[in-house]
Amino acid sequence: MLLKACHCQCGIHYVTRPETRLELAFTKTSFHNMPCEVAARFLILYGSQHGQAQSIAEEICQQAAEHGFTADISCLSNQHKYNVDHEIRPVVFVVSTTGDGDPPDTAQKFVRKIKNKSLAHDHFSHLRYALLALGDTNYANFCNGGKTIDSRLQQLGAKHFYATGHADDGTGLEVVVDPWIEGLWDALKKMFSSMSSNQQGADLRDCTQDNYHKNASGQEKNKSDLEVDLHLLKLSEVDSQKGKTITSDSSDVETLFTALVASLKQSVPPLSESVLNVPALPASYLEVHLEQGSTERETVPSDKDCYHEVSISKAVQCTQDDAVKTAILLELDISEQNIAYQPGDAFDILCPNRASEVEELLLRLDLQTQKNCAVQVNLLKNSSKKAAKVPLHIPQNGSLQFILTWCLEIRSAPKKAFVRALADFTQNGSEKRRLLELCSKEGSADYNSFVRDANVCLLDLLRAFPSCLPPLSLLFEHLPKLQPRAYSAASSSLQHPGKVNFVFNVVEFPARPEHPARTGLCTGWLADHVSSILRPLGTVPASEHLGTSALPKVHVRPRPSSTFHLPADLSIPVVMVGPGTGVAPFIGFLEQREKEREANQEATFGETWLFFGCRHKDKDFLFREELERFAHNGTLSHLIVCFSRDEPDAAGTVNSPTYVQHNLRLHAKNVASILLKDKGCLYVCGDGKNMAKDVNDTLLEIIGNKLQIDILDAMKIVAGLREEKRYLQDIWS
Repeated sequence: MLLKACHCQCGIHYVTRPETRLELAFTKTSFHNMPCEVAARFLILYGSQHGQAQSIAEEICQQAAEHGFTADISCLSNQHKYNVDHEIRPVVFVVSTTGDGDPPDTAQKFVRKIKNKSLAHDHFSHLRYALLALGDTNYANFCNGGKTIDSRLQQLGAKHFYATGHADDGTGLEVVVDPWIEGLWDALKKMFSSMSSNQQGADLRDCTQDNYHKNASGQEKNKSDLEVDLHLLKLSEVDSQKGKTITSDSSDVETLFTALVASLKQSVPPLSESVLNVPALPASYLEVHLEQGSTERETVPSDKDCYHEVSISKAVQCTQDDAVKTAILLELDISEQNIAYQPGDAFDILCPNRASEVEELLLRLDLQTQKNCAVQVNLLKNSSKKAAKVPLHIPQNGSLQFILTWCLEIRSAPKKAFVRALADFTQNGSEKRRLLELCSKEGSADYNSFVRDANVCLLDLLRAFPSCLPPLSLLFEHLPKLQPRAYSAASSSLQHPGKVNFVFNVVEFPARPEHPARTGLCTGWLADHVSSILRPLGTVPASEHLGTSALPKVHVRPRPSSTFHLPADLSIPVVMVGPGTGVAPFIGFLEQREKEREANQEATFGETWLFFGCRHKDKDFLFREELERFAHNGTLSHLIVCFSRDEPDAAGTVNSPTYVQHNLRLHAKNVASILLKDKGCLYVCGDGKNMAKDVNDTLLEIIGNKLQIDILDAMKIVAGLREEKRYLQDIWS
């Protein structure tokens, strides 16, 4: 895109880059004489769980025309719209990761298809592709959804025409996504040039295998070099977030000054004095009309998604009032819904946006008097957005208040494209400049610090930038669908027929300059929702005296796990690691095993080990009575606990275990024997950001020491345990 120089009040200087002219010249000369079968047209296929991969794929599609290409786009689930078995165009895959390193639901059929063992080793020898994998290093099996597709395509003969990108949501997807997309266009041009010259032998091998790229000094770099560059770029971005300078000649004093003064509302040098490279303005594609009159009957959007309205029959606070976190156990009555589940399964819960936040947003957009109007959403007739469609999660004829309450995630951190669009509806010059900084390449560190990592939402931005007044259509285009929250079942239906329990911590976000204090969207809502029946542990439940109609209700649907279940063979030993609320699914495991022991008294049962940890023994030891009962009656062979904030007692030592991984290390011999000799299973549930990584590192250490092998060989053993479904994780960040 050619942009004329501008020296306006906002302080942005758009420049025409020579390389942009060269790209356009290449388009005119090289593509003009291409035969129709190799015209500059490529295919984008995406697999998305929550919309991230789809959004990035649509951005690539949108940018394609600026670089002289025509792109077709499809979700991997729409297999009737594409056929990679005979695809001669270059294909760009954008694939996210979900669960325990699984491909997203929308890619499952595609993965099953390409994993068919009857396919020949050269089945995809005609296919030339590039792949962008999305993941989060806070979880195990980083980017495994994309890696699964990538490796299988390679096994079947497909060739890269561009290096695979692995984007990390833990440090910011854009750190890798932006440069990967920028380099994609040169790779595509080389691909089409090779195709148009009909030298699909040596030239095509050069393009796909070597994948040369020029660096700043003019030296050529191959595919593996690019992957290293992307990795280094991630590391440099992480460094900048930790306070390191982003320019080589900045002093320590200048770094300190930046840390003290920069904020969501303002920047400091060098960013405040920089010429900005901002993303292109996203194309508008929706028009929204508000109509007076009756709206369609409004209920929680549940029927079409298989949700059930159930009563919350019990709510218990499981922690003392002075505990660091408040944990609450809920019992749901599912007896009339015919819902089946196994221990290890989870349940999705629908929750609304906070009423106070919806009201504030309506007031801020000057739409409070129209909140009961029926909403009509249509596509703009002349939109340049490729494959534009009305979002399915926005109902026609629903009221504006209903849509903002139940359909749109107004708490989500605005993506850079949204920030860029908001800037165009900001009247104040300095405010507009700051929004453009936050979405620019130069402002990536500020975006991460003050938007992404600070959990800033749209309402926070509108508070910080008073002159920003976006139209309703912009919100509908950029705010994602309000997603359900998943909670692991903390019970067995054998022990509690017609009931299901789950436990959660009430998430708290302390006040900070970017936003006021608030609780997590779903956990805060649930805590308020059950306040009338909430009781301290050990007291008589008042809810038992209430009629069903008076009990609070919630919409749920079962979310079965494909793997996180007890082994079918009762004799297989199991090791469970679940600190804090991570113990929840293991309560279900142990309730199940207790009932199985009662029903099969002659059977041989494998050992059960539970490694549990919390801060204080007397404040937040969840399910203490139940666990001690399991240990007493033999259901739980070994209960190993630790308390990270308690002072060691008289028998304690300075080396007493603090966290679950320390206790794993103390019992390394038993753990190694269970996994390596007895073919047992290891289950880990809880925090993926720290605990799960520490447990994984400890497991590598245990296996390495046991087998006297180095770290790489230990990693292969652990990978084998995962492959055999004997090392399973249910983790979150």
